[in-house]
Amino acid sequence: MGLLTPSSNPHRTRIKICGLTRADDIQAAVQAGVDAIGFVFYKPSPRYIDPGQAARLMLRIPPQIDTVGLVVNPSAAELRAIETLAKVNLWQFHGDEDPVQCARLALDKPWLKAARIGEVFPFDDFSLQYRYASGLLLDALVEGYGGGGVPFNWNLIPQTWVNANAHRVVLSGGLNAHNVGEAIARLHPQAVDVSSSVEVSKGVKDPALIDAFVKAVHAADAAYL
Repeated sequence: MGLLTPSSNPHRTRIKICGLTRADDIQAAVQAGVDAIGFVFYKPSPRYIDPGQAARLMLRIPPQIDTVGLVVNPSAAELRAIETLAKVNLWQFHGDEDPVQCARLALDKPWLKAARIGEVFPFDDFSLQYRYASGLLLDALVEGYGGGGVPFNWNLIPQTWVNANAHRVVLSGGLNAHNVGEAIARLHPQAVDVSSSVEVSKGVKDPALIDAFVKAVHAADAAYL
């Protein structure tokens, strides 16, 4: 179905697994029934993957699953170099890119803009500024860019903002099989994004943890049917 494709079931939360680097992890994610698989093209990250290796892994991903390219403050040349090899169909801008830069870099592809949520965050300004983003990814404010395994305080998100923007919110930051149900019940995001909590080490996923996370999301969705 893809991460942001409208569904006939408004209560089905989409699932993205990010930071995959191995063929076994791709297989586990596909078998679990995720909607998107993310590849980290940010060299300082322990989950970084070379575009050539990502391209080989993408051959194992069915067309109905989105392939997401996570980048941090990339140049146009860097993005085009990734595209030359890897068939990314959704970009995730995780740095300080402004709306003009995001649109220019993404060209005709849909894109997500990530925000790191601290104690004070301008939610209304953010959603207005990035109104042309296909999705708004809310992550925890940690050192570095993503994958910290730390949840942020969901109470910081104004309910009126949630009501207006839930259809394009991708919730990230410290989600796991134990807390994702509460997150879905409170915020009803379009999608949830997980990385570190389904790992045995950075960049190495665990099939059992992936399966448990997906089942927890499905259980939370079933409560609203």
